[in-house]
Amino acid sequence: MDDELEQIIDGIGPRLRTLRRDRGLTLESLAATTGISLSTLSRLESGKRRPTLDLLIPLARAHRVALDQLVAAPASGDPRVHLKPLRKSHGSVLVPLTQYPGRVQVFKQVLSPREPKLVTHDGYEWLYVLAGELRLILGERECTLRPGEVAEFDTREPHWFGPADSNAVEILHLFGPRGDQVVVRASPSTTDPAPESDSASPNRTHLQTP
Repeated sequence: MDDELEQIIDGIGPRLRTLRRDRGLTLESLAATTGISLSTLSRLESGKRRPTLDLLIPLARAHRVALDQLVAAPASGDPRVHLKPLRKSHGSVLVPLTQYPGRVQVFKQVLSPREPKLVTHDGYEWLYVLAGELRLILGERECTLRPGEVAEFDTREPHWFGPADSNAVEILHLFGPRGDQVVVRASPSTTDPAPESDSASPNRTHLQTP
């Protein structure tokens, strides 16, 4: 085995330990998630056991990183994230802005027009409109967000977001694993007049989850 390959393999254990600690995980909780024994995880992190694909694949899945990110560390001393735009269906583009997704993942997205399809999943989402107009559907409620406006919501509620018209919309999109109260800084699309309040911001609407 040449020196370069040996160095790469030796670096996997410390990288696994750093990822686990950064995510606030114990060896016990990681063992329960991956099905890998506690002793094997400990030996992997200490470098006493050689990493194999059948061990690295569930660990990459548990840490929500690409397999190659477990094997190859980023360039030393370079804090820049090397962006890799991903083209999604309907012509949309997603650019991950976090190198190693942890509790909060950050994306820049350009969304093309498409038909609404409501989804639910655990977590919360935070949306900031950069350009264009964003249509946000939360259950039976609907809002239109414009540049500079923000929404955050519990993703356990049926939701969908996309362009409000025939033009693409550009947003910053943050996703985390825990739900929270919905707060929308936007004007609802309904024509019903909002009740007046001296303390309420004119462009802020609070939507409470059930």
